[in-house]
Parts: sequence; C-alpha cells; structure tokens
Amino acid sequence: MMDFQTLLNFGIGVAVAVFGWFARELWVAVKDLKEDIHKIEVELPSHYLRKDEFAEGMKEIKDMLRQIFDKLDGKVDKHWGDK
Repeated sequence: MMDFQTLLNFGIGVAVAVFGWFARELWVAVKDLKEDIHKIEVELPSHYLRKDEFAEGMKEIKDMLRQIFDKLDGKVDKHWGDK
C-alpha cells in the first residue's frame, strides 16, 4: 500500500498537469482570438464606409438635392407668376 506522501505527490502532480493543460488551452484560444481580430481589422475597411467617406457622399447628395429644389422653386414661381 502507498504511503501518504506518495499519494500527496501523485495528487499534486495530477492537479498541476490538469492546470497546465487548461492554461495551454487558454493560451491557444487567446492566440486564435488575436488572429481573428487582426483579420477583422484588415478586412473591415473593405466592407464598410469610413465616417469621412460617408460625410463626403452625403454632402454630394445634399448639394444635388439643393440644386433640384432650387430649380423646382424657380418653376413654381414662373407658373404662379403667369396668372
């Protein structure tokens, strides 16, 4: 039969081995997450507009709408001015 010290050493060895395995799994998971985040950082600008690009596009649309409204206002004034 084993003495207490041998059982204690065996138990601590198993606990350390389990802890080491768990720590290794966490390390690999964090490494994989870092790689995934890096991929997202690289791909993100190609899928979505940057804030400044959106503002520039909206300015162009607003300018076009302003021109259309100015033309419409001129036509309404001419139409009502004839009567």
